[in-house]
Parts: sequence; C-alpha cells; structure tokens
Amino acid sequence: MPTVKLAVIYYSATGTIHQMAQRAAQAGEKAGAEVRVRQVPELAPEAAIASNAAWSRHFEATRNEPKAQADDVVWADAVLLGTPTRYGNVSSQLKQFIDTLGPQWAQGLLADKAYAGFTASMTEHGGQESTLLAMYHTFYHFGGIVVAPGYTDPLKYADGNPYGVSHVTGGTNDAPLGDVQNAALDHLAERIVTIAGRLTR
Repeated sequence: MPTVKLAVIYYSATGTIHQMAQRAAQAGEKAGAEVRVRQVPELAPEAAIASNAAWSRHFEATRNEPKAQADDVVWADAVLLGTPTRYGNVSSQLKQFIDTLGPQWAQGLLADKAYAGFTASMTEHGGQESTLLAMYHTFYHFGGIVVAPGYTDPLKYADGNPYGVSHVTGGTNDAPLGDVQNAALDHLAERIVTIAGRLTR
C-alpha cells in the first residue's frame, strides 16, 4: 500500500498556529505519512508587524521556513490547513494562497483528497467554528472530501470541536497548547491519514 502524503499548510502571526502545525505534522509522521509542512507568505505591511512584538518575533523566527506552493496541494493525498480566526473567517494570508490555486482546481488536481483544518482565537467564542466552516467551503469547490473529526473519539468531548481543532489563546494571546489540544491535533492528523489511506488504495 502506498505511503500517504500529508501537506500541513498554515498561516501563523504570533506562533500559535505554527505550534499546532508542527504538532499535527509530528502526529502525521507517527501515523506513517510522508509530511510536508509549509507556511504561506506574510502579506501584512512591515509597520503592522512591527507594532506587535510577538508578531515581529515570530515573523523573524520563521522567515526562512519553506513557503507553500500549489504543488504542495497537488502532491498531497491529505491536506490540513491552519489559520488564526479573523473576524470569524480565514486569515487573508491563507485565503490569498487558496485563491492562487485556480489553475490546479480547473484541471481537477485538487479533487478527491482528504481535507480538514485547525484554528485559534483569543476568546472561546471568537469565531473558531465559523472559521473552519468558511474554510471548508473551499474544499467543496475543489471536490475534496472533508474529514472532520466529529466525535469519533472520546477525547473530542474534552476539546469540544467536531469541525476540526481549535485553541483559545487568551487575553494575552499566548496561552500554550495543553494536553487537550495536543490530543485533538494528534487525533485529527491520525484520522485524516487513515481516511486518505483508504482513498488511495
């Protein structure tokens, strides 16, 4: 049976989504997948980045990380997309990357893959579910197969998000990932690798 190819593509401003992407990638590798982790390019002006110390630090720390290309999605059997929530929606940085995939979409190269997502916000009701649902609209247009975690494991009753995985960063926007979020990310990655494996048989 061929090895499942998993692409973890994300945008992170201050580092939370970066941490979530790394955890999902590790879980995907443990599940037997070949994994690519790719960051989408920053679009914000330098003045905006410089106005937030955490944003500036993360931008500098990840400046040289591999950047997402359309080929990363075409290559993959399974795709996990990560974004902070922006007013209950996908960040403009990730959306811009998605919008460049028109040629691949038109050729049918994005169809029949397994897709799911993860997100974070400062507050518990800050738009996490609507962000994931908005992201999934894209997958429907691709002809992709949404592999939401649902409540397929008892641990999902702890993290409480059947649409994907989400994290509350708190008022200071720097609350670390806990055991609950890490377990949910592990489950999300393992599940999408398993389902993608069935699709590629």
